[in-house]
Amino acid sequence: MKSNRQAMILELIAQQDIETQNQMMEALRERGIRSTQATLSRDIKELRLVKELSPNGVYRYAAASRDELSDYDVRLQKIFRESVISYAAAQNLVVLRTLPGLANAAASALDNMNVPELVGTLAGDDTVFLAMHTTAAAEAFCLEIEAML
Repeated sequence: MKSNRQAMILELIAQQDIETQNQMMEALRERGIRSTQATLSRDIKELRLVKELSPNGVYRYAAASRDELSDYDVRLQKIFRESVISYAAAQNLVVLRTLPGLANAAASALDNMNVPELVGTLAGDDTVFLAMHTTAAAEAFCLEIEAML
């Protein structure tokens, strides 16, 4: 369902200028795909859609180019590297300690890195809890963090 919806979103933005999420929801509905605004917002984030100025002078959704995606990933990793000061696995949780005030930036960077085993993040001021699917996934992710830092 999700992959079909996201494929349809990419097809729609390639075929027509879609300026708003409401227009996108309506276009999807016309093709038999129902979606909520929250789901559509997550799809836009996961697909890394950007708004660009069309030749008609309106802003529309567009797929980011591969160069933009790699630059985006590099920036996210840089934010993560510069904010995290320690990490530890505790069963299926990974606890990150960050510089004061940077836990949200680290959590946001992780949320946007599309880590397959990451269930979710919870950030405070200088601490982030990462819920992983399994204990093994948490331990493996700690090894990835070590390599990244």
